[in-house]
Amino acid sequence: MDREPTISRDQSRTANKGRGPSKGLGRDVLVASICGGVVALMVGASYAAVPFYNWFCRATGFNGTTQVATSAPATGPIARKIAVRFDSNVAPGLPWKFEPEQSEIEVNIGQVVTVFYTVTNQAARTTAGQAAYNVAPLTVGSYFQKINCFCFTEQTMAPGEKREMPVVFYVDPSIADDHENDGLNTITLSYTFYPVRDPVVKPLASGEDDKRKGNL
Repeated sequence: MDREPTISRDQSRTANKGRGPSKGLGRDVLVASICGGVVALMVGASYAAVPFYNWFCRATGFNGTTQVATSAPATGPIARKIAVRFDSNVAPGLPWKFEPEQSEIEVNIGQVVTVFYTVTNQAARTTAGQAAYNVAPLTVGSYFQKINCFCFTEQTMAPGEKREMPVVFYVDPSIADDHENDGLNTITLSYTFYPVRDPVVKPLASGEDDKRKGNL
């Protein structure tokens, strides 16, 4: 009887070696593609996180971020009163004197109030700044409604210029329904002015300079 042809062990090893690297290379390409996709996703998420966080703070009052209102509350003021304190700070590098005209007032919840901060440029050159703000306690941010505020725009001050800057606000009456705030007696509104390194230059028509001093 004829014997069937056989394959030696050396020939078998050679055949297997020829197939092995192609399979390994395919797995490496697949793993590299997956890792690259994960990295790209993480980078994209990191860029999206900042605007999302800012939107979340504005929408919910998280971290003491106040809300923006367009008009007085529909229900009007209620009998309950609360004290509002005003704090002011200037970051290093901005030669401004910045202070509230009143350190504290007592208001009815739901009452629309206008207060003023005074800013003086103590430098012999034009300087620019923009304010950041929050309220304390941080959980009150969603109830503190600002109708108008100087913090929304960049402020440019001439040498030695002094300016009054108004803030129009109210405390939302719905805070009275939040029993976690039943013992709340005081809210602190805090501003910090930061220097603007490259201010936007806006040309003014003649006669507009005096009008600008009172604007936000």
